[in-house]
Amino acid sequence: MAFTKAALDLDCAKEADRIGDAMRSQLRESRRKGLVLGLSGGIDSSVTAALAVLALGKDRVFGIFMPERDSDPETMHFSRMIAEHLGIRTATEDISDALEAVGCYRRRNEAVATVLPGFTPEWKFKIVLPGPDHEGFNFYSVVAQGPRGEEAKERLPLNAYLTIVAATNFKQRIRKMMEYYYADSLNFAVAGTPNRLEFDQGFFVKQGDGAADIKPIAHLYKTQVYDLAAYLGVPEPILRRPPTTDTYSMPQSQEEFYFSLPYGKMDLCLCGFNAGASAAEVATAAGLTESQVQRAFKDIETKRSTTRYQHLKPRLVEEIPNVG
Repeated sequence: MAFTKAALDLDCAKEADRIGDAMRSQLRESRRKGLVLGLSGGIDSSVTAALAVLALGKDRVFGIFMPERDSDPETMHFSRMIAEHLGIRTATEDISDALEAVGCYRRRNEAVATVLPGFTPEWKFKIVLPGPDHEGFNFYSVVAQGPRGEEAKERLPLNAYLTIVAATNFKQRIRKMMEYYYADSLNFAVAGTPNRLEFDQGFFVKQGDGAADIKPIAHLYKTQVYDLAAYLGVPEPILRRPPTTDTYSMPQSQEEFYFSLPYGKMDLCLCGFNAGASAAEVATAAGLTESQVQRAFKDIETKRSTTRYQHLKPRLVEEIPNVG
């Protein structure tokens, strides 16, 4: 059978029931009463929250808003929108002071300044990939904007890139620490929100947003998450909000930072790759050229290889009987 867009078709009612059954079973097994999750105002956390409310009831779901200095103001707006829509309890924890205390902003700014002389904390910046038509080895560049509107862009050497990412990862790790504080205080479990594209391709921080007790949508392609969102009645403004990392001080799309294509096309490439479809078949389904799909296939393999560490459990010299 030829590979088509229909490969991503989803029976939303059946899938919502299946996920709900899994949530209830997993909570019983872990002896937890409900679920805590961080709300970003994005489609993944909104759908995860909506599924949890459908399965458990609103009183057993707790959402946390965790803004920081670089957060887009829209993040709080959309996060509150889904929480109010679902009627769940929430807490707000501004993590800026915690990030300042561990040196997140200072460390990353110092790394950027080694590449862009004259860069100061008043500048805004993001890091970006070359783009979908780039061939050869991928590399990151820093794009910055000064207080008077001046702009600069430079390729990042490895040491500067690693330092920026390491410092920025404090954000995901401190947020997860906060989620577990509330989960422990309520005797709830923590719900993670990665979709299949993110989970498969290692688009998460180990012991940060990659840490969770339950990951209800990790098997669903992002296209399917959007289908579920419409079925579950997620507010239309959230459905229309473009996916963003909301990590750096300049606006940044997920394609700029990690994925080489928009999520709908990347979903089809990953789904086709998993199904063993040819690049030509996927190109027709996704509206891409065959060479673009071939580059996407290569990128999928590379990311799986280079991010395997993200999925590894702690290593033991030998298995410990009667544990786990």
